[in-house]
Amino acid sequence: MKQNSISGLLALSLFCLGYAAPLPAAAADESATVSVTLSGAKADGVTDDTAAIQKALDQAGQAGGRVHLAPARYLVKGSLRIPPGVTLQGVMDSPVWSEPMKGSIILATGGRDNEDAPAVFEMGHSSAVRGLTVFYPEQQTTNIHAYAWTFHLQGHDNTVENVTLINSYNGIRIGPEGNVRHRIRSVYGCVLRRGISVDACSDIGRIENVQFHCHWWTAAEVGGNWKPVHEFMWRNCEAFIFGRTDWEYVNNTFVFPANIGYRFIKTKAGAANGQFSGIGADEAQVCVKVDEIQPMGLLISNGQFVTMHGDVRIPVLVENTCHGSVRLVDCSFWGPNRQCVVSHGKSFVSLSDCYLSSSGRVKNPGVALVEADGGKLQVRGCSFGTDEPSIALQKGLQHAIITENNGVRGVEITNQIGERAIIANNEPLSK
Repeated sequence: MKQNSISGLLALSLFCLGYAAPLPAAAADESATVSVTLSGAKADGVTDDTAAIQKALDQAGQAGGRVHLAPARYLVKGSLRIPPGVTLQGVMDSPVWSEPMKGSIILATGGRDNEDAPAVFEMGHSSAVRGLTVFYPEQQTTNIHAYAWTFHLQGHDNTVENVTLINSYNGIRIGPEGNVRHRIRSVYGCVLRRGISVDACSDIGRIENVQFHCHWWTAAEVGGNWKPVHEFMWRNCEAFIFGRTDWEYVNNTFVFPANIGYRFIKTKAGAANGQFSGIGADEAQVCVKVDEIQPMGLLISNGQFVTMHGDVRIPVLVENTCHGSVRLVDCSFWGPNRQCVVSHGKSFVSLSDCYLSSSGRVKNPGVALVEADGGKLQVRGCSFGTDEPSIALQKGLQHAIITENNGVRGVEITNQIGERAIIANNEPLSK
């Protein structure tokens, strides 16, 4: 009796302080969740479920809520519009590779041979898609066709999370309509032509824990074939494309293989600025290509970059159209790169505490690992791990600071700009 009195007093005290007991989880879920099967979805992988799923989404959109996709295969021949305040929720909370057709599966067939067609998921304000896998059953590894985007995000505060893309031609497009605070998290899969494209974001996008890799389309169950997919990607794939975006934060992302791993361009809306940490590109033709960036620029830290294919084979290439700052900190370059960093840009390029090398099946006698012929260059505290010439300061470079570097046989510097270069405290060439 005494214990019951104490419990009652505690409950009364919490109530008076403004604390309320949470609703039971089951009750909260039931009141906010709409099942697509109750809206007429057959979930047999044969019947077109586009209209039934859209009906459930529209019903949830009346007050905001969740539409549940039970483990099954849903054929979607058209496009699904996710209303504001609605989440389309599947059951997979981890990537699916070895047994890709388990969980909540969207079989997408729309947008074939028309990249401008509506996306499979058209997402507006405060909408989310989580926990599902998308597979294009009519796409063949040896006869690849163009498709529209799998996701198209516009508006404020939309989320794509815990999603597997088995064989998307174009993955996730953000913009070119105005958008703010997109969140792309834990997205894995094979993208053939483009992975994620961002444009017209006026405030702070987030892209985290994303891996694009050809092996996601190699399981026998989805008709996988390693070699043609691998070749198509290194010839064609641009994994991460950034037009106008302000304060973009990109963390823990990777692509294998790619034509271009990360590309920065200028669109009608403008160019990007942002912080990129723990990013990687392997077996690329170019890992990072900067056509343009905002003046305050681009910061890449803890990156790992390897090129293997094509004639360029330059992990970081800054074009002469770039007028913004590009800074690389604690990045590593290895593999058969022709060069590691080449800058034709008009502004600052800075390398700090990086490891640079070129090894493997391609040798490039006389070609420097770092080369610049425009703007201003800073190379500080870097290690040159193979015996190519280290740095070439070419005509057209306005100014350079080269200090406190070392290499396996010293730091060999070609200086064509004379006194406009400050060169100090570099390990001398070994005798």
